Amino acid sequence: MSKVPREKKEPSLLISLIPVAVTVILLGITILVYDGEVHIPILMGAIVAAAIAVFGLGFTWKEIEDGIVDSIGSTMQAILILGIIGILIGTWIAGGIVPSMIYYGLQILSPSFFLAASVLLCSVVSLATGSSWTTAGTVGIALIGIAQGLGISTPLAAGAIISGAYFGDKISPLSDTTNLAPAMAGSSLFDHIKHMLYTTSVSYGITLVIFIIIGLQYRGMELDAHEIISINEAISSIYTISPLFLLVPVIVIVMVALKIPAIPGLIVGCILGAICAVFQGTDFGTIVDIANNGTVAETGHAVVDELLTNGGLQSMMWTISLIMCALTFGGVLEKTGMMAAIANRLLVFAKSTGSLILVTAVTCLFVNTLCGDQYLALALPGKMYKDTFRERGLAPRNLSRILEDSGTVTSALIPWNTCGATMSTFLGVPTLSYMGYAFFNILSPIVSVIFAYLGISIMTLEEDPASEQYVRPMKLKKSPKELEEYIVNYQKTHSANA
Repeated sequence: MSKVPREKKEPSLLISLIPVAVTVILLGITILVYDGEVHIPILMGAIVAAAIAVFGLGFTWKEIEDGIVDSIGSTMQAILILGIIGILIGTWIAGGIVPSMIYYGLQILSPSFFLAASVLLCSVVSLATGSSWTTAGTVGIALIGIAQGLGISTPLAAGAIISGAYFGDKISPLSDTTNLAPAMAGSSLFDHIKHMLYTTSVSYGITLVIFIIIGLQYRGMELDAHEIISINEAISSIYTISPLFLLVPVIVIVMVALKIPAIPGLIVGCILGAICAVFQGTDFGTIVDIANNGTVAETGHAVVDELLTNGGLQSMMWTISLIMCALTFGGVLEKTGMMAAIANRLLVFAKSTGSLILVTAVTCLFVNTLCGDQYLALALPGKMYKDTFRERGLAPRNLSRILEDSGTVTSALIPWNTCGATMSTFLGVPTLSYMGYAFFNILSPIVSVIFAYLGISIMTLEEDPASEQYVRPMKLKKSPKELEEYIVNYQKTHSANA
């Protein structure tokens, strides 16, 4: 006899919130009371969610396991990139590439313009590569070293690096998240990018102004020339420094800009770093060990030794294991419908266009926090709200923009999120320390929601040239009253036609 499938129950809001509450409580106790790691509390939350699903909702363990595997599998490319970047960091330090960047950067950058320059430099690199991770793991590490030499707060420097890196990532057509957001919302890539520029340019402009103002406090500051000289002497004591080594990151950036896939491009970067390490007098066996375990600098200078003892595949394992735990939790919540139950409840508050955008932003932040991954923070709300936006006569690019404005950028602000953990690992600065200085990441969802409530750059289906309902040129400044009148009329017409 064949087995009769178990009847599944829809999870209620209360049931869906149980694993969330358990996870939050366990995280709070672990972090605040015991100063412990976040991995096991998140995994315990996943166990609670799975138990509820199996014993209370009628799911089989096989279905739960499939959800976990699908969740992890959807971000496997990012996990592979993370491991490769660990190797890249190790070989670039051993090859004198990162040391050369720090050496010359200390001679060129001044304290008063360092923060704004960091934002601009990381923006350009991230725009060219389409990757905030690659930017933070290469140029970002060098900038942290320069900040230490100039006497600038490393959390402040990390905030500038992350702000620039996420701006470039967000508007680069090479970025995976920039491609994923319109795919989930139903808009095209370049329509999505153009629509993002309205809100992104404002957030970026404010961010630059803030960092310029903060940088003014360093104007006229007496540089500790002795410390800078000692750092450069310590670096040059164990590495051959040459501007030729700076060609390696340029080559990698150009390769990615020419649309060579990220993983092969980064592998070439690792190989070039290994070749440079040979010129530093490093033998093959040591290079292999560095690729796996990272470099250990022994100059006798505490700052330099701490900075240049970094990298290697194994250095990424803490972060990768955290990602696996977070994705396990997120996979269970998604597969069982608990995440959808919570998000659908939020739609009750989405009465106006502004509140719909706000609810979408809150959902993205919610998924980033609970599921620990920016891809899920784009995919889940995108799937959940796609029909709602269309039913209200709003162009898909409105949804894709808020997905990026809130889902992509806020991921770096959460310690156990894939991005927050990665940025902290690369830059050596705790997420909670740099969080308050990542101004672009903080401002992006706020500006986007304000624009929605004011009716600025909200495009209707009738104003969208890509829509079948397109009837007139775009008018991207409407009062909230005009927007709501349009939505009421659109829904009446749409219902009548249906």
